[in-house]
Amino acid sequence: MHPVAFDISGLTVHWYGILLATGFMVGMWTAGRRGMKIGLSPEDISNLMLWIFIGGIAGAKLLYVANHWTGEEPLKDLILQRSGMVFHGALFGTAIAVWLFTRKTQMPLWATLDTLAPSFALGHAFGRIGCFMTGCCYGRVCDLPWAVQFPQSHSTHPSHVHPTQIYENLLNLALYGTLAWLFRNRKFNGQIFASYLIGYALLRFGMEFLRADGRGHLWFGRLTSGQGISIILIIGGVMIWHFLSGREKLPMEEPE
Repeated sequence: MHPVAFDISGLTVHWYGILLATGFMVGMWTAGRRGMKIGLSPEDISNLMLWIFIGGIAGAKLLYVANHWTGEEPLKDLILQRSGMVFHGALFGTAIAVWLFTRKTQMPLWATLDTLAPSFALGHAFGRIGCFMTGCCYGRVCDLPWAVQFPQSHSTHPSHVHPTQIYENLLNLALYGTLAWLFRNRKFNGQIFASYLIGYALLRFGMEFLRADGRGHLWFGRLTSGQGISIILIIGGVMIWHFLSGREKLPMEEPE
């Protein structure tokens, strides 16, 4: 609700950037701890951070521009917009970056993605608090007891709206906990990444019904871009699960 965290000698620092950076660092720290438990090199995981950062930012910006550019406003303004990013784009960009990095370093692709998957949800939870502070990704008007009212400068004022950013923060935290537990009990490489794709896509598909902010072009005149991409992620997650469950099985632990 208050985008600016503080000013230092004319330098304005926004909550969105702080929380995005915090989510990235916490997510990579937890991924590093998981990776070491299954034998991934700490040095490789550390080097992977830069690739993920670049791929995630590039993907998030590209999909935002693709969804919102109508040709009427300067393209530069969309690219430089502070909160102008789409998480689905960040996910695609990150997946491409991980694929390229694992090919370069010979790291196991699916085990690496399994290590990262819970951290995607954890980092996203932090990012949604940044969205709340900025006022983007807001919900529809409602009269529920926990509805929020944004400041007078916000387009929804004086209405009370669903705090969809908080909903998604809590759901992502729940998804993180579920995936972190599942990681310790996984049966095959790729299982956690496939579970993340399906789980996040389902929660995002439902959340789109409560959102009221502009999300770009509609698919088939009915679905938001978020819902359309979520359907693709569900199909992709099911296909990955089906394909890898018989090919990437982990050895059974011998009883003591």
